[in-house]
Amino acid sequence: MILLAFLFIRDLDRIQTCNLLSRNQMRYSVAPRGLYFPQTGLQIYFFLNLPQNNAPKMMDLNTYIRDIKDFPKPGVLFKDITPLLKEPKAFAKAAEGLMKLIGDQAIDKVVGMESRGFFLGPILASKLGAGFVPVRKAGKLPSEKISKTYGLEYGTDTLEIHADSIVKGDKVLIHDDVLATGGTAKATCELVEALGGEIVQCNFLIELDFLNGRDQLKGKVVQGLLHY
Repeated sequence: MILLAFLFIRDLDRIQTCNLLSRNQMRYSVAPRGLYFPQTGLQIYFFLNLPQNNAPKMMDLNTYIRDIKDFPKPGVLFKDITPLLKEPKAFAKAAEGLMKLIGDQAIDKVVGMESRGFFLGPILASKLGAGFVPVRKAGKLPSEKISKTYGLEYGTDTLEIHADSIVKGDKVLIHDDVLATGGTAKATCELVEALGGEIVQCNFLIELDFLNGRDQLKGKVVQGLLHY
C-alpha cells in the first residue's frame, strides 16, 4: 500500500521512521520519502508500507508428538504419534521429511516392522516406486517364512518375514516409527540380510538418542527425522 500525504512542514529532518499497527495486528515499517518545492513551500511525502515477518511459519512436527507417562509400563515415557497421523498436513509433512532423508537412492523394497512401521512404510514405498514388505510378530504371516528371536529387557520376542518377499540383491529401506534400544531394528536387518537383501538405510520417524539404538546398527546408515 502506498500512502500519499501532502504536508506543509519545512523541517524534513523532524520526520522519522515510525511503526504502524494495522487492524489485523501485522506490523509495518513506514519509511518517509519526500520532495520539497521552495517556490511554493509545498512538500510532498511518500510513505511506503512494507509488511515485516510475514513469511509462512514452518510446521513443527514435534508439536504433534504427544508424551504419555507410564505407558506401556511404569517409568516409560511413550512418544504417541497418533496426533500426527490424524492431521493430514502433518502426516504429509512427515512423509516428505522422511523422503528427504532417503534422497535419490534407488530402493526396491521398503521393510516395515509391526505395527507402527506400517503407517508410513507403505507411503514411502509408493513414493519410491518400491514394494512394501511387512515384518511381523510370530504366527502372523501365512506363507513360508524365516524367523529371528532377539532379547528384550525382560524376556525375548520373535519377528518373521516371508521367505519370498526379498530376492538377492534387492536394495532395501528399513522403516519404523521409533528407534529406541535398537533390538527390533537389528533383528529386522538380520532377516533382510539372510534373504540376500542389501540395506541402503534404516529410516525412522523418531530417534530416542539417549537410548543409543544406533549402537545396535553399526555399519548401517541410520536416519531419524525427529530426535529426542
